[in-house]
Amino acid sequence: MRMIEIDYDAQPPVDGYGPGGFRIAGQWHAGAVLLMSDGPQSMAQTVDLSALAPVLAASDQLDLIVIGQGDEIAPIPRDARLALEAAGIGIEIMATSSACRTYNVLLTEDRRVAAALIPVSGEKDVPAPA
Repeated sequence: MRMIEIDYDAQPPVDGYGPGGFRIAGQWHAGAVLLMSDGPQSMAQTVDLSALAPVLAASDQLDLIVIGQGDEIAPIPRDARLALEAAGIGIEIMATSSACRTYNVLLTEDRRVAAALIPVSGEKDVPAPA
């Protein structure tokens, strides 16, 4: 079997997630996180228009945003959806577990993608560090 090493270039992948946060490129980030080419940044616990301002500002560098809404799928506010659509950014809303996997796959395909991720509430892949 031939192994192929995946190169994520400059945009870091999600290594894991757990109650309250995410492991991104080997480092734990507590709370909700916005992932773009300039690295992870903290964001509000809800995906609304103000949380998506950095995404809208970088609309010429993005084709798609993957939104992880925690344990369940939930719509984003109408004004946020309309602003993303007007900026030409595609929107994929799903549970955070699926969003993390989808984001990583899109990175391997060299897609111009961002992710807005709300933490899950229960035990999942990676426990919070001690």
